[in-house]
Amino acid sequence: RRLAKYGTVDTLKDFVVKKPLPSADTSQKVVQYAEYFYRTAQVINNSVSAANNYITINRGSDDGVTNGMAVISGAGAVGKVIHLSRHYAVVISILSVKQRVSGKLKDGTYGYIEWEGNSPDVLLMKDVSQEIRVKPGDPIYTTSYSFFPADIMIGTVFKIEPVKKNNLQILYLHPSTNFRNLQYVYVVGNTMAAERKQLEDSVKGKP
Repeated sequence: RRLAKYGTVDTLKDFVVKKPLPSADTSQKVVQYAEYFYRTAQVINNSVSAANNYITINRGSDDGVTNGMAVISGAGAVGKVIHLSRHYAVVISILSVKQRVSGKLKDGTYGYIEWEGNSPDVLLMKDVSQEIRVKPGDPIYTTSYSFFPADIMIGTVFKIEPVKKNNLQILYLHPSTNFRNLQYVYVVGNTMAAERKQLEDSVKGKP
């Protein structure tokens, strides 16, 4: 568990920043834990009502940010860097119909977290077997299968809808990040990402 030492991402936030960052000063603050490092950034633009929502932050290539880096808040998952300039980056939010995220229940059951383009307060985890016991209040975390570090909070289950025809259930989640009031985030780098990608790419197409 990447952040187990700190307990939660909120604890990591306290460790890095101590207090909320001054609005005019988000000078480069970086902390590293295991193979991950976390850069602070300020949100300067954000949308929550489009089919695909984007966030602009005041960190770019001059600050060491690269495309594909995960972005998290003090509460949980936010999105992924997809465009860069020297001093800014654009992040595609998990509140996007084309941005599915790999997630897991506390028992380790995996699935994909989706947003259907409606309320920014609701995410879905579909195709969960009804044999898996889930109750309101259960947390959903990221996995290492996606661009996020594992065990970052995605959201909390508030509703469970059985699908009788296939013995599955749909889980409705409240995102742990408040996208309506997102002001500061962390851009997450992985020092081992290039090696992993090179290895995985090397076996593509092989029997």
